[in-house]
Amino acid sequence: MNDSIEPPRDEPRRRRSALLDQAGLDPRQERGFNIIAGAVIAFFVLGWGVAIGNAAATGERIDLRDLTRSPLGVDASYLLSQAVEELATFRGESGELRLIILDPDETVELPTEIEDGVEVAFEPAEGGPISPTPGPGGMWRMLIRAGGETRRIPDLNVVTMVPLPRDGAGRIGDYHVGEWPADPEGGPPEGRGPEYAPPRGMIKVTQENQELYVSKHFQLRDFLTKGQEDVWPKYLILSPLLLDKLELTIQEVEAAGYPVENVGVISGFRHPHYNIHGGDPSGRGALSRHMYGDAADFFIDNTGDFRMDDLTGSGSVGRADLQIIADAAERVEERYPHLIGGIGIYMPTGAHNGMVHVDTRGERARW
Repeated sequence: MNDSIEPPRDEPRRRRSALLDQAGLDPRQERGFNIIAGAVIAFFVLGWGVAIGNAAATGERIDLRDLTRSPLGVDASYLLSQAVEELATFRGESGELRLIILDPDETVELPTEIEDGVEVAFEPAEGGPISPTPGPGGMWRMLIRAGGETRRIPDLNVVTMVPLPRDGAGRIGDYHVGEWPADPEGGPPEGRGPEYAPPRGMIKVTQENQELYVSKHFQLRDFLTKGQEDVWPKYLILSPLLLDKLELTIQEVEAAGYPVENVGVISGFRHPHYNIHGGDPSGRGALSRHMYGDAADFFIDNTGDFRMDDLTGSGSVGRADLQIIADAAERVEERYPHLIGGIGIYMPTGAHNGMVHVDTRGERARW
């Protein structure tokens, strides 16, 4: 007779259950966990509450992304996304500028709103090593870095101007630009303000970068002075204020019900040599704003034939078509007084089909 007692068949199951119970938290540990979890949640809620309270007290707009990120830290992707938005200040009032233009000894200054931890870097447009500062006389793509991540700013390039020679030769390399009027010390001509001072530098335009879009509707080549077709590189001066005013004017034309798909430029920058000697110089002012890079004679050219379009549908281009553009430029100056300048209508002639002059000289002028 076997006196041994066999264990119940469910004993192994009970042992496994006991092991699982041991892997969990006992009541004391669970209470500790709940206290810690509650403290963390309270910390998050307190941080968000302070942010909302500060915004309410200062009248600042509350960004929902600020409420959903961790108060314990900010990840690199968030920093870079915020930086991209803040860099929109470089795109002007129109939001359409695509080029930052720097004097020979300038560098890009980031908006003060960009958070600590974001760095800017520059990559040569033609390729090459990334640098913390843009080099002289070149075109650069703009990069931002944070937390080991790097992001290229879309449709925003940086150009550093080439210093203008002061040797009296009126040339940069083989390109003839002439001499700007100046007082004996190199300042603006007598009786003129600082906006008439000779430029400090010029933008180098090559056969490779001439098609670069400097804003939504305009390329570098649109502003080149006529003549010297076989000489490269060429050089020009271009004001971001002018680009902004042109794009804002186009926006106003579209708001009035006239779509703009393409534009043409009859005359952008004109260096002093051309302003005096190029073609028929009659009607050109000795101190034309075209010489300072803040004037352009342009037209709407949706048909692509390099002629002003018949916007009114009258069957021919007349003053009414050009007045639509001029009136739009007037509305821009009313909304943005810092863009005040010249607005002039040029009726169709044998040389062109009509155009509107726009500049940002700093004082009102009409013709």
